[in-house]
Amino acid sequence: MSDPPEGPRQPDPDLDVVDRFRAGDRRAFDELVRRYQDPILGLVRRYVKASDDAQDVAQKAFVRAFEKIDTFRGDSSFRTWLHRIAINLALNHIRGQDRLQPLELDDVAAFTNSLGTERLVAAEVWRKVHARLAELPPKQRLVVELRLFHELSFKEVADIADCSEDSAKVNFHHAVKKLRALLPSIGG
Repeated sequence: MSDPPEGPRQPDPDLDVVDRFRAGDRRAFDELVRRYQDPILGLVRRYVKASDDAQDVAQKAFVRAFEKIDTFRGDSSFRTWLHRIAINLALNHIRGQDRLQPLELDDVAAFTNSLGTERLVAAEVWRKVHARLAELPPKQRLVVELRLFHELSFKEVADIADCSEDSAKVNFHHAVKKLRALLPSIGG
């Protein structure tokens, strides 16, 4: 997966809705919730496994965005800003648990495409790599998940992970390299 060449920054497709909300149109925020409810819940579920807890954390992300919308400066897209809020709340939630629960793979295609495997071996690859992904350092795990499962650009990943774009790329490279190291053992 490579990012498109750097060029003029694309306008934020949510900015007009955010502006309407800031101007007093309360229904505008409902539009943002409808737009991002499923992606945010999916993101949170990668970390928070209990369905009720994941729904609570996702809801808290929207409440936090609602309360803090005036702090949204537009340095990143609204989508990126909202993803960052959700990630922070999800990580705070799991920090309160005894240990990190393993991640489940919903999108085999993204995973197998990144690792260069065929779909036929995807289930086997995932089973062997599953525990390893959960063992990645937190920043690497976050970068891999945002890049592969949410198909965010490295710029968006960097904004959410609070690092430079180069750092996001390096973390992604090292994480994928660690995961690829498991591939020779497939089939045995």
